[in-house]
Amino acid sequence: MAAGGGTKAILAALCANLSIAVAKFVAWAFSGSSSMLAEAVHSLADSGNQALLLLGGKRAKRAATKEHPFGYGRERYVYAFLVSIVLFTVGGLFAVYEGYHKIEDPHEIDHWYWPVGVLVFAIIAEIFSFRTAIKESNEVRGSQGWWQFIRRAKAPELPVVLLEDLGALVGLVLALCGVGVALATGDGVWDGIGTVSIGVLLLIIAVILAIETKSLLLGEGASDADVAAITTALVDGDAVTQVIHLKTLYLGPDELLVAAKIAVQHDDTAGEVARAIDAAESRVREAVPVARMIYLEPDIARAAADT
Repeated sequence: MAAGGGTKAILAALCANLSIAVAKFVAWAFSGSSSMLAEAVHSLADSGNQALLLLGGKRAKRAATKEHPFGYGRERYVYAFLVSIVLFTVGGLFAVYEGYHKIEDPHEIDHWYWPVGVLVFAIIAEIFSFRTAIKESNEVRGSQGWWQFIRRAKAPELPVVLLEDLGALVGLVLALCGVGVALATGDGVWDGIGTVSIGVLLLIIAVILAIETKSLLLGEGASDADVAAITTALVDGDAVTQVIHLKTLYLGPDELLVAAKIAVQHDDTAGEVARAIDAAESRVREAVPVARMIYLEPDIARAAADT
């Protein structure tokens, strides 16, 4: 996967979630805890999340075709959107449904040591996965705050894994609280309340991810800092005197399309204009490496003032 894709974080989360899902299903079978069943489905859904993200990263590497001349880079956004809409929502709705029925028809938890032991194991495994995601994110987020990074990241995998791992940790704590209070009081309703809380948490995460990935699917431009860097790189004060207008669009997390109308000297020859454009493209790629597709339209400086 391209830089910033967070393959290591995805694989760490996949391994953790598969092992945790198996342990939770076993604990549910022995204890009958609805929180454990909800958490097991949650972990199974999370494993599907990582599989989809890896598949999206692989398919996005396909070469451009006549039907898709700009390539398949944005396919990573499609799979991230599927993760947010389908898997998170399914896991969240299932947890709410299961918790509601447990509240309506509560029963005591059998073999309490199974759910408690598995939840403690799961928390440790999720902390390892979350730590890996944080480490991978720190390498690409720069000076951005965490919320800013989730909102502005062009590679969708790391924000998805970060929110997924955070949701998993909080969900495990809610499940542990629900099971603990149910055991302490002998009232299985608390197990159902913990289950519903897990479902609501997953649905909130689903909404956040859906909003962010929808924005990426619709097409986002470069950041203000990158637009400023591109504008500065285009103008050399000699051959290129002004940027008349500039448009940018991310074709994928690691490929930025730049289209601009630039002002050149009115007495430049065609050869001089061509060389000026080549030099401007080179400066832009040096300033903003993800700017891989650049289309420049020259105009004369006198006309620029009237455009």
